[in-house]
Amino acid sequence: MKSFIALALLVAVAAAVPVSQDPKDAVVTRYESDNIGVEGFRYAYETSDGKSAQEEGQLKNVGTENEAIEVRGQFAYTGPDGVVYTVTYIANENGFQPQGAHLPQAP
Repeated sequence: MKSFIALALLVAVAAAVPVSQDPKDAVVTRYESDNIGVEGFRYAYETSDGKSAQEEGQLKNVGTENEAIEVRGQFAYTGPDGVVYTVTYIANENGFQPQGAHLPQAP
């Protein structure tokens, strides 16, 4: 009986040891896409290793010489230090403009 308890404890401890997940083994756990090809798009995804992203684009000034697409989005990932980093951005005629608590701010 004692050896059964010892074996059960050993199995429980072995099962409780965290397994390092290799990013190559990550799978998509959520994926949404709305891309009808007219004036805009939207997508979002999450992966089993904690990465996520969402983005939407909209056509601005339709039919004019200033017609352009504006893209807004966000992505997040867990860094090697265990901290979740999140970047929110907009990209338009003024360029790519990211924001995040970990990014330096312009003076």
